[in-house]
Amino acid sequence: MIAKSVFGRTGHLSSRVILGAAAFSKVEQAEADAAIELALSYGVNHVDVAASYGDAELCVGDWIRRHGVPFFLATKTGERTALKAREEFLHSLDRLHVDKVDLLQLHFLIDPNEWEIALGLGGALEALIRLQEEGLITYIGITGHGLTAPSMHLRALERFDFDSVLLPYSFLMHQIPQYQADFDNLMQVCRARNVAVQTIKSLVHTPWGDALHTRATWYRPLEEQVDIDKAVQWVLGHEDLFLNSIGDVNLLPRVLNAADRFIAPPSDDEMRMQVEALAMESLFSE
Repeated sequence: MIAKSVFGRTGHLSSRVILGAAAFSKVEQAEADAAIELALSYGVNHVDVAASYGDAELCVGDWIRRHGVPFFLATKTGERTALKAREEFLHSLDRLHVDKVDLLQLHFLIDPNEWEIALGLGGALEALIRLQEEGLITYIGITGHGLTAPSMHLRALERFDFDSVLLPYSFLMHQIPQYQADFDNLMQVCRARNVAVQTIKSLVHTPWGDALHTRATWYRPLEEQVDIDKAVQWVLGHEDLFLNSIGDVNLLPRVLNAADRFIAPPSDDEMRMQVEALAMESLFSE
């Protein structure tokens, strides 16, 4: 079974691997059902979805309609104003067949102008605070991609006491000095405030570039179990972190298998050898 850890100040004992429902954006319901059942069998009890993930909320919602909600449920809004964020979230409730969610996150918020709108007067954050007051959500988080994610999240935590953050992290990202320095600064604040930290894009092999996209991920992912083991287990070796699973439903079993067998992380020397042998390359350029 995949180990569990307390998800920040929420007090929820969440699986260290969170089921990333972005994998359900373009799959049949039967595929989503099988993936959810598989994740549950490994002890996964936390599902992360978003309004912008294609049919993902519909797939998760259809499963919930038939089985209930035996997991911590998180979704996201990409809207930047209060009115639109509220409208999008209420639509998410309908799609998910629930009357509340555990965590609502401001999605992909790193652009400085969008950041000021969302966290300013009349911004999306105001809607999330009101939804929390109404009991429609319990916790509020923020997510981001790219090299500026940790520094922007740190700024966000100065503006508002978010319950969780989500951002890229992997051995490849660890090798970028400024990113790692910013990540360390963010982690220091998150530890002090008991803010949950979720990671994404741990399975990056290289950017797709001009290559044919053979997986439902924004990057060319690691494919072999032995390589996935190293990437997943390196992240899990950081006990403060949660790992959001892969965006391809067919690779999900390998991620769950890697996490299930986690005992100790590979060394940095092992990871460097993997990067060199596979010619791995960060999704983000310095």
